[in-house]
Amino acid sequence: MTTIIRWTGREIRALREARRMSITAFAHHLGVAERTVSKWEAGRESIIPRPVNQEALDTVLRRSPPEVRDRFVSLIGSVTTSTPSTHDIAPVDEADTSQTRHPVDGKLMIHVGEGEFMSGAAGEKLWIPSYWMDAHPVTNSDYARFIASSGHRPPRHWPAGECPPDLARHPVVWVTWHDAATYADWAGKILPTDRQWEKCARGPYGTRYPWGNSETTAKGNFRESGIGSTTPVDRYHSGVSPYGTYDMCGNTWEWLSTETEPGRRGLKGSAFTSPFRRAEPSRFNDASTGMLDDDTGFRCVSMEIPAPTD
Repeated sequence: MTTIIRWTGREIRALREARRMSITAFAHHLGVAERTVSKWEAGRESIIPRPVNQEALDTVLRRSPPEVRDRFVSLIGSVTTSTPSTHDIAPVDEADTSQTRHPVDGKLMIHVGEGEFMSGAAGEKLWIPSYWMDAHPVTNSDYARFIASSGHRPPRHWPAGECPPDLARHPVVWVTWHDAATYADWAGKILPTDRQWEKCARGPYGTRYPWGNSETTAKGNFRESGIGSTTPVDRYHSGVSPYGTYDMCGNTWEWLSTETEPGRRGLKGSAFTSPFRRAEPSRFNDASTGMLDDDTGFRCVSMEIPAPTD
């Protein structure tokens, strides 16, 4: 597998052509304006997109089918013969330390490095230490393993207390904050703070949405999507955050550890029941810790990944 160390307009055009997409479709896929892609390609090697877009391009290349990557390498090869060293290609270490499987619940977790990020609508600079975030919300199948191990009560929407096979990859819902905290404790994790959740959703540069600043309902499961229910947690590839986490906007609200007032905890992310205008990760929402609904779930964080046990 290959990746680009530094994307310029030349590599961007090669990737678009390898995917056989128009500028309009490619811009929509990346979550940027059409004129932005046109500007990148027109500037060729003199244009170097900012880090959040570099990461988005890395994600698109990494998740492209093998035949697309082969076409891309072929196109890049023809470019590099005429302009060497301006866009180095390097192998990706398959043992990527930026992601790992948690040894208790087996969920894929993404590393979020320490440092500042732009928080809130005003873009306040805040510093937080590094942590690991679940790449996806906790699914019904994840929750079923927890129930089998702990004896915790199942969600009310499971027929006869059994996880519905057709919902296995959907986020678990009908869970209170206490249910979510109990799962986190069982897994040796914690629920994220509002700052941890927001940084992972918006990236260090504080884009308005996980995919960038464009207002588009195609990046997640919102009321305007017209689906009317949860969707699989890995469905919206083009809506991932700069760190590679899914469903940070849409599908389900997610419980936080942050207490907003006695008996109430924060919520982030919006849901399939929510209008798109509520999707911005900087927005505030909270609920009673005993609240449970068909549009509320959670994901977990870990400050470090424990070693596997025998």
